[in-house]
Amino acid sequence: MIETRDLTKRYGNLIAANRINLKLDEGDVFGFIGPNGSGKTTTMRMLATLLTPDFGEAYVDGHSIYTHPREIRRIVGFMPDFFGVYDDMKVIEYLEFFAAAYRIDGPARRKVCEDKLELVDMTFKRDAMVNQLSRGQTQRIGLARVLLHEPKVLLLDEPLKRLGELKKTVMVSSHILPELADVCNKVGMIEKGIMVANARVDEVMQQVRQAIVLHVRVGGEADTAAKLVEQHSDVAKVEVRTGGLLVVTLQKGVLDYSFLPTLLVGAGHKLTLFREEELNLETAFMELTRGLYQ
Repeated sequence: MIETRDLTKRYGNLIAANRINLKLDEGDVFGFIGPNGSGKTTTMRMLATLLTPDFGEAYVDGHSIYTHPREIRRIVGFMPDFFGVYDDMKVIEYLEFFAAAYRIDGPARRKVCEDKLELVDMTFKRDAMVNQLSRGQTQRIGLARVLLHEPKVLLLDEPLKRLGELKKTVMVSSHILPELADVCNKVGMIEKGIMVANARVDEVMQQVRQAIVLHVRVGGEADTAAKLVEQHSDVAKVEVRTGGLLVVTLQKGVLDYSFLPTLLVGAGHKLTLFREEELNLETAFMELTRGLYQ
């Protein structure tokens, strides 16, 4: 659905996007992560045919950004982080104005607008003035606007909830990393115009995880259980924390930890907690961008 090949954009000596390579399939929700100024918006504007690259190629639904920009604009909904709204217009009037621009005419126009308002939970504001909405409400109206023509692809410069429910290919950018962890199936991390990661979320986590860490709590004496566990050859270290929590770090490369509950239960310990510690996207980003500032 979206493919880029060495997509590059320069501003003088600054390389805003440096040979970006992406491939998103239909239905993917792709989180584009990086700090402000890292190249996210530049990349999205090139995909939306609003900015011409200096080098490289990009395709949206098989259409080249160079030769078929009109076709791409028909199937893309692009919502930047900040966008203006017209004064002295009600929400429903605002949407109908853009629906008319998309050549949605007659009774269908009002129905489409009402349907999109309901989708973004803004029906209760249909007769409110657009310039009196809160920032969050304005974002939702903006999303309703870009959905009017039923685009196949959404390029969003701001995370929004319920992205997976839209059943579209979505690229959403953010510098607030935890916002994307639960809504995306793929993630790309960009810094200084360079893609430092581009994979499924679980693959990125695996890439930065040096060893599996487990959280274990037993019903008996925690120190005794810790001494038992740390003697196993597949265990690198065991830390006893407040409340009797054992933090068990396995040796690098050890993926099977089924031995651990067997070992503890066999020694008479009752397990009350046993889970793998989760990495978050922020930790992953810091690990993957380490060295770019040196």
